[in-house]
This record gives sequence, structure tokens and C-alpha cells, in this order.
Amino acid sequence: MKKLFAEFFGTFWLVFGGCGSAIFAAGYPELGIGFVGVSLAFGLTVLTMAYAVGHISGGHFNPAVSFGLWAGGKFPAKDLIGYIIAQLVGAILAAGTLYIIVSGKDGFSTIGGFASNGYGALSPDGYSMLSVFIAEFLLTGFFLLIILGSTNERAPKGFAPIAIGLGLTLIHLISIPISNTSVNPARSTSQALFAGGDFLPQTWLFWVAPILGAIVAGFIHKALFDKA
Repeated sequence: MKKLFAEFFGTFWLVFGGCGSAIFAAGYPELGIGFVGVSLAFGLTVLTMAYAVGHISGGHFNPAVSFGLWAGGKFPAKDLIGYIIAQLVGAILAAGTLYIIVSGKDGFSTIGGFASNGYGALSPDGYSMLSVFIAEFLLTGFFLLIILGSTNERAPKGFAPIAIGLGLTLIHLISIPISNTSVNPARSTSQALFAGGDFLPQTWLFWVAPILGAIVAGFIHKALFDKA
């Protein structure tokens, strides 16, 4: 249960901090943090929670990461369902909290896209489904290679959260214009549930592409790098 609570709180913080920065601060008049600020916010959420609770649960905070670590031989299959449920509950409660806050603003009328992910007309810069799929697949794959490599027993000790947090920051710097950056099915699902409209039917891609990319990366690390 301690591991599941750690995943719950870690995923809550990722969605609240990362998506919250996009909702409240990205376009704030004159003082907006922009893409760079949102990218850094996502990276900082993972970095801080990896240090805070990573030693308890492994610091996944993401169903794709759990699948990738399983494929890499670092996580038992029997724990997948429990971790994913904890991650989804944390993400959805964080999105609900964001909704309560944003709807309390004076003159509130709509939540807009609510930092949701999408392709086609719902892509920030109009990228196609194929483009978004490729980006999410590759970026999640490299994210898992960073995670697996930096947490390997032969890697320098104590620095993995920094590498992982900076890796997630870089991923967002690359792909916010493409898909609003997912690489995390729980994060995509939580925001789409509240944004509604056409965002929810597109959520399938942000499950399939990240999980496939993570699994492929897990197998690659296990075969090529783990005992090299």
C-alpha cells in the first residue's frame, strides 16, 4: 500500500504541477512562462517526487513507465494493475482539483483545452495522427532509455532523478507544439475527462503510442545495455 500511495501522490503532483503550469501560467499576460516554463514544470514535478517517494515505489508516476520497466526486467507484471490504478486515481483527482481552482476565477466561462493532448485539429500546431503517434512513440521510448540507464546499478548513484527530470523537460520542449506532450497515459486521460468534446475519443493514441514506445525501449535496454 505504501508503494501505491507513493504512486498516487507522485502522479497527482505531476499532473497538478505540470498541467497546472500550462493552465494557469503559460499564457498569463506579460508574465507568462510559455513553453519553456511548462516544460521545466513537468520536469521539476518528476525530479522532486522521484527524490521524495521514488525510494518507496520506484517513482513511475506513469503507466507507460511501469510497462517499460516491466519490459526491461525491472518491475514485476503482477504489480502493473495496482500501479496503473493508483496513477490514474492520482491524475484524475489532480485534474479535478485544477478544475475547481480554474472555475473559481472571476468571469470564468470555459476551461478550454485544459492542457489536453490531441492530434489533427486538436494538436497545438495541427499535426496529423501519424505525426503525433511517431512523436509520442519515440519520445516515450527515449524517456525509458533515460530512466533505465540512469537507474542502472552501474550508473552514478543519486543522480537519476536529475537525469529523468531533465529528460522529461527536453521531451516537452520538443513536442508541446506537436501534441501538447503526453508520454503519459494517466496525464492524458485525466485532462481529457474534464475537457470533454473530441479530446476523449483521441485518448487511445496517448495510451497506445507511449506504452508501445516504452515496451520497445525496455526490451532494447535489456538486450543491449543492461549487462554491457
